[in-house]
Amino acid sequence: METEFDWQQMEGWTPEEVEWYAMGPFDGGIPGTVRRVRRVLDVSQRGLAAILGVSQSVVARWETGRTSPRASVLQHLLHLAGLGSRIHDVETGEEVEPMRDDGARDRGGRRFPAHVDLYVAGWWRPRGVESTADVLWWRRHSRRRRAPRVVFHTSLRHLYRLLDGTPVDHPSHEQLVAEAVHLDELREQRRRRILEERPWFRPPAGWLTA
Repeated sequence: METEFDWQQMEGWTPEEVEWYAMGPFDGGIPGTVRRVRRVLDVSQRGLAAILGVSQSVVARWETGRTSPRASVLQHLLHLAGLGSRIHDVETGEEVEPMRDDGARDRGGRRFPAHVDLYVAGWWRPRGVESTADVLWWRRHSRRRRAPRVVFHTSLRHLYRLLDGTPVDHPSHEQLVAEAVHLDELREQRRRRILEERPWFRPPAGWLTA
């Protein structure tokens, strides 16, 4: 965007001053953010240090860039001043949200690795369960307990992303359950189609919804 100059204001300026004015304003980074907080709060370095329980020299080092506050301290500073922080994509300028806090977790309650993409492969069952009867029993059991079987790819994830795109975030547990239910519906539709195409076929009881 072209800068609008106030030529009357710049009357008498040197060429170097005009060039400097045209280049600004500059992002002050973390030192500038700390100074902005002080300006909003209308406090000195000593005053901000007293609020935070640190020495004045610590605040001075933050503002000169010799050291930086921890992320939690920086967040607290912004909160004190009634400010917020935003992450954006440098190339597109689009805002990037933090990963959701209610993302799905594994059966041990741990978060899945942030860099992987999650997929639903039906309903959960223990490893080693292979017989049809056991698979069907665990499918019904996990469906009642709303426990989908979640898988993720590590070595092949880049290929999957080329084909399907890169998900923005991990889904929530409820979204994974909904996906597992949808897979059940697709399975039932396929089996109904089989019955229509093969009227002579007599499936066992519960075959449609198993």
